[in-house]
Amino acid sequence: MRVVGLMSGTSMDGIDAALIETDGESVAWLGCAITRPIDAKTRALLVTAMEDARGVNHRDDRPGALAEAERRITDLHAEAVRALLEPLRLTPGDIDLVGFHGQTVIHRPDARLTVQIGEGQRLATALGIPVVADFRAADVAAGGQGAPLVPVFHQALVRRLTLPQPVAVLNVGGVANVTVIDGDAPPIACDTGPGNALIDDFLKERTGVPFDADGRAAARGRVDEERVAAVLADPFFQLPPPKSLDRNAFRRAATERMGLAGLSVEDGAATLTALTAATVAAIVPFLPRPPSVWIVAGGGARNPTLLAMLAERLNAEVRTADRVGWSGDALEAHAFGYLAARSLRGLPLTFPTTTGVAAPMTGGVLFRP
Repeated sequence: MRVVGLMSGTSMDGIDAALIETDGESVAWLGCAITRPIDAKTRALLVTAMEDARGVNHRDDRPGALAEAERRITDLHAEAVRALLEPLRLTPGDIDLVGFHGQTVIHRPDARLTVQIGEGQRLATALGIPVVADFRAADVAAGGQGAPLVPVFHQALVRRLTLPQPVAVLNVGGVANVTVIDGDAPPIACDTGPGNALIDDFLKERTGVPFDADGRAAARGRVDEERVAAVLADPFFQLPPPKSLDRNAFRRAATERMGLAGLSVEDGAATLTALTAATVAAIVPFLPRPPSVWIVAGGGARNPTLLAMLAERLNAEVRTADRVGWSGDALEAHAFGYLAARSLRGLPLTFPTTTGVAAPMTGGVLFRP
């Protein structure tokens, strides 16, 4: 099948759209991809919606700005698909399926609650293409963490590489998650901790710029290891995989335990970047074998300061996804195209070693135009 995968991550900086050809088991082709930046007005709407989502007790609740944000994010995803197809001279009739993750506004698997806003039927009708959406809900309802969802895709990609194993695939978005592949053993996966979210929020608050471009601020700063250790004392980091996080899980820790108000912009950026690297390294003792190679994707792969800190703390080779022939920016969009194909075929998306669900299970909801 020729599928368009869509992803709007917890960093809320853009919508990725990517073509993939797959049968939901092997990957025949990782195709073209684009990123459509999310404008400042929409980002502000999403931030408000995330605050309003704290009052959600049922997955269908849409208090405050959530309903408006859901319509807006759906329409932006439709625009992203059209923007991907038009220069390729492809029409909706050339596409078999769309995988639509939506925008996560709350993720509380302990309460069996996860909400990704985005109207699958609205998108399918707008595009004239079948859409698979709502990927996480079935796993969470069955007692799983609902995240990460991409390990089965990472496993399919790693099978195409000739690298010493174990191989870890680390995606650093707003939250960081890892998949560890070691031969034919079931992949091990979990969220590791904060990715770019705390760094982005800190830079936005201090400078008005919503990210640390190329890690330049962090590169000029000094890491306060005591502040990093204060957050690492959180019980989350003593838990083995599988485990998952909400984007805002450590916002309070960053302000209260780390005391960022007393740090310069550069030292704060350096300390938060080191925290991301340290929380990734904290997962290694829980693995059967330390990974030989770490492949880094997501926005964090464009941060040389973070990559250097990862290599130092992991004491292993760190490569970007682009170096192994993948699109680091579009990897999760490609993944949701792949997962949509699996869902359509009723193949499992989540597993006991990736989300903690009792048995492998499929997920996603199909919407037809």
